[in-house]
Amino acid sequence: MPRVVHLLALGIFAMVTSEFVVAGLMPQMAAGLHVTIPEIGYLITAFAAAMAVGGPLLTVLMLRLRPKAALMALFAVFLAGNVLAATATDYGVMLTARVITGAASQAFFGVALSVTSALVAEHLRGRATATVLNGLMLGTLLGLPLATVVGEHFGWRAAFWGISVLTVVAAASTVAGVPRLERVDGAGGVRAQLRSVARPKLWLVLSTSTFVIGATFAAFSYVNPILTGVTGFTTTTVPLLLIAYGVATVVGNHVVGRFADRHALPALVVGLGLNAVFLTGFALFADLKLPAVVSLLGIGLVGVTMNPALVTRVQRAGNAGPLVNTVHGSFITLGIIIGSWLGGLLITDHGLRAPLWLGAGLAVLGLVTLVPDLRKASAGSAPTPHLTPAIPDATRTGERT
Repeated sequence: MPRVVHLLALGIFAMVTSEFVVAGLMPQMAAGLHVTIPEIGYLITAFAAAMAVGGPLLTVLMLRLRPKAALMALFAVFLAGNVLAATATDYGVMLTARVITGAASQAFFGVALSVTSALVAEHLRGRATATVLNGLMLGTLLGLPLATVVGEHFGWRAAFWGISVLTVVAAASTVAGVPRLERVDGAGGVRAQLRSVARPKLWLVLSTSTFVIGATFAAFSYVNPILTGVTGFTTTTVPLLLIAYGVATVVGNHVVGRFADRHALPALVVGLGLNAVFLTGFALFADLKLPAVVSLLGIGLVGVTMNPALVTRVQRAGNAGPLVNTVHGSFITLGIIIGSWLGGLLITDHGLRAPLWLGAGLAVLGLVTLVPDLRKASAGSAPTPHLTPAIPDATRTGERT
């Protein structure tokens, strides 16, 4: 796998760490900015909304730049947002900073995935995508805990300064490691990419991603209170279980990446089916420690780890251009919002197990969105992959594993 793929994963690691850092530093930030904890929670919502809406808009502005220039421009915007957060004097400034970093983060995902698709042979794109998305998995597994520890010992501003330093390191590595490439316009330019995004077929494929991620985050958003309030684990044990969950996501991401190129649809069918089973089992046996832990680890293995298969399927339905990839990220973010929001509403009237049942239902809906492609496959007329490289073939380098 080309070294540049790992460098892009480092950039995503920095951005995912920034995305989740607020969740680990809520009390400190509330005290420092003289607001309530719910108001700090809104910063997470603002980041997600900026990813979903601002990310594609920012990506459109990047389409006329060469890939390396686009990546560096997005690093610069992201760095500016984190520096603004580290120096924020009031809540309004912090809110602005989170909107800036959210939009830059989503756009970076899209451009990075497009560059990844262009730098490897077509039959390696699923594995390359999984490698880049290790930045996402490791950001959840390591980035959030590290940022939280830094914030607790040196203040919440130090956590944002640390992310800023990491961003500079990732940007410098990208400058040194990413080769000079042509413009990211293999999908036909701005108008052609907009037309591609507007196709109904693509929207159905994108909806699968919303249900996959929504199912997982319906459970994950409330796993801490479920494990302590229903299962009976202590607050000191839950972090260890979350680390185990994070390890499961890294393993699952690697496995799915191996199947994503040639077996994306079967991988999604199996993954969604198993996720529905694990979520249902968690809901039924949440009061029993062993079944609860098995279910939690199972969700880690087949939840967000479906991303390489999801990316492959979306690129085949649309193209490998940055706008399609960024809009795909917006649909994934929509899943996070739906899962966490509806899960919270259901807890009020139906208790802590309700988000788990919601997750199982969303997984089933995800399976339903696969039915048209399954029918085509069973009839022997499955769509032929037609990934359009985001960058001309002449620019590809490092196709060896």
